[in-house]
Amino acid sequence: MTPNMIYALMIPLMAFGIWRRVRGSFGRQPVRRKRMIGRITFFTLIGGLIALGGMHNVRLLEGLLGGVLVGVALGTVGLRLTRFERDASGNDLYIPNAWIGGILTVLLVGRLAWRFMVLMPQMQDPAMTHSAPTFGNSPLTLAIFGLIIGYYICYFTGLLVHHRRFERTQPAVA
Repeated sequence: MTPNMIYALMIPLMAFGIWRRVRGSFGRQPVRRKRMIGRITFFTLIGGLIALGGMHNVRLLEGLLGGVLVGVALGTVGLRLTRFERDASGNDLYIPNAWIGGILTVLLVGRLAWRFMVLMPQMQDPAMTHSAPTFGNSPLTLAIFGLIIGYYICYFTGLLVHHRRFERTQPAVA
């Protein structure tokens, strides 16, 4: 697969993922329990796979673990700043803190753009065709991935718990 084909596949997928991420970080969001459980599972699986891939270098694991720990702390703060409400039709909604979502989005997009700029010359150099550059071979990149993983696992788990409490305090919808 040529570098141009990789870019042709990766850039639209990343743009779509970023668009979905921005859309889900701002404004009222419906509480979708199955999706949240699916996302918790997905992020746990991805975190485990990244950790397995980083076993050859302790610095990579340290970056990932440090990011996860900071992400869990940020997820706890995000939960405290999240508001729950019920709309007129009786659907439960949560309103995440826009600042936290914005900061996480900027960090992720900025780091991915930086890594692409660093790796692009390596991918276009014909002498480097035998050794493919690794995208996640940086402790800082893995720390940011860990931040995202830790944040969302903590945040969605907390949302499920807090939503259950919110449901108990609300009057039953007829």
